[in-house]
Amino acid sequence: MAAGGGALAAIGAALVLVAAAALWWWRWRWRWRRAGGGGEGRVCVAVLGDLGRSPRMQYHALSLARHGRGVSLLGYLQTRPHGDVLGSDSIRVVPLSDLRWLRVGPKILQYVVKAIAQAVQLLYTMLQMERPAYILLQNPPGLPSIAVAWVACLVWRSKLIIDWHNYGYTIMSLNHGINHPLVRIAKWYEKLFGRLSDYNLCVTNAMKEDLWVNCKIKAVTLYDRPASYFKETPLELQHQLYMKLAKDYEPFKAQHITESVSSNAERSAFTEMDKRNGRVVKTRGRPALLISSTSWTEDEDFSVLLKALEDYEQYINEGIKLPALVCVITGKGPLKEYYNGLIKKLHFRHIQICTPWLEAEDYPLLLGSADLGVCLHKSSSGLDLPMKVVDMFGCCLPVCAIYFECLHELVKHDENGLIFRDSSELAEQLKMLFLEFPTLEGKLHNFRKNLCASKQLRWDESWDQTVLPLFMQSE
Repeated sequence: MAAGGGALAAIGAALVLVAAAALWWWRWRWRWRRAGGGGEGRVCVAVLGDLGRSPRMQYHALSLARHGRGVSLLGYLQTRPHGDVLGSDSIRVVPLSDLRWLRVGPKILQYVVKAIAQAVQLLYTMLQMERPAYILLQNPPGLPSIAVAWVACLVWRSKLIIDWHNYGYTIMSLNHGINHPLVRIAKWYEKLFGRLSDYNLCVTNAMKEDLWVNCKIKAVTLYDRPASYFKETPLELQHQLYMKLAKDYEPFKAQHITESVSSNAERSAFTEMDKRNGRVVKTRGRPALLISSTSWTEDEDFSVLLKALEDYEQYINEGIKLPALVCVITGKGPLKEYYNGLIKKLHFRHIQICTPWLEAEDYPLLLGSADLGVCLHKSSSGLDLPMKVVDMFGCCLPVCAIYFECLHELVKHDENGLIFRDSSELAEQLKMLFLEFPTLEGKLHNFRKNLCASKQLRWDESWDQTVLPLFMQSE
């Protein structure tokens, strides 16, 4: 427990430094601040993470801009944000400097030094920005960002809104165990500083209830919803995307030439285009396109999918009439190299796997072109929902998703997809869904039809109904 006590003391020291820096700044700028509170309805949308991989916070920024708000979008620029964000005149991206140089020494020292450095960096950056009327902060990661944002709000006389995506301490527990001193400190910190917010958003009703019962925090549920550009992809755009990806990824290249294809056709693994008239058709005997996306972290066990694919290959070898598969797993993250190593050891004849990183504009096009999505996200808290499934549903793409406690708030088993618990159950579902592929009859087609007919609420409509009133009532 000594290490835990030292970490607690260091984190406490970091928060004291943050407060001292804020009070020093306040002393020198108090006359200017007395002219008014936060600036003209401006909003700082902040995430202590990669902006390009924080779609919900980008959506917040776009919704605020759509309603005439000036937005400072603050975070790390490791991955390019969506073009709509970069092209908006109302959104100013405020990058944080990467602190990778801190990843040296023992783990406990890394945590402490990183927390202090991030606290100082984040407060300094926030106080350099145009003063906001609101700070809308993503949690997790909340340590040290919640405390820093609260101090910045004191300085600016702004309001703090926390958007609870999950609990940071439950994510830490995947590595360290729920009883580790650092995890217990993080849990105490989230509960204490989370109560200092003015308003709270969360991603599920289960999380809303948990925040109130365990933390006495009142929150409003804002479900993740697909943006307008998540939709079925027209066949011509599918072909263009496949040809683009075929330049770098072997599974998208035409594998063989069928009798019906003339020399005037331009081919991918899934489509062919007649160069004389531009007409695009899907190729006969094409493979099925299965897609999954991931941040390659501990809350997604991709060995489940790899084992299911081994079973699927065995089904084909036994003579069951199933199509070849192209399995695309998109994303970046710490465990990507580990799983790429496992994939290289597999020797499939009927399955090809690739793990590309897609441009923000290409990702929805690929989802809208796929035949089936697979989700292996297991919530560390059991209280959040996978946004990747939301995006897939926006593209009318049926999903097989691994079970966890509140998944039923999104995936309706046997209606818009299937829920599985292990690799053998997933393999059986793949066999059932792809039997006699690509005929239109069967569950895969019915799921897609149900999704297209459901007229799902989009992000803009949901945000206007749920979040906009919070801004209106406080002004």
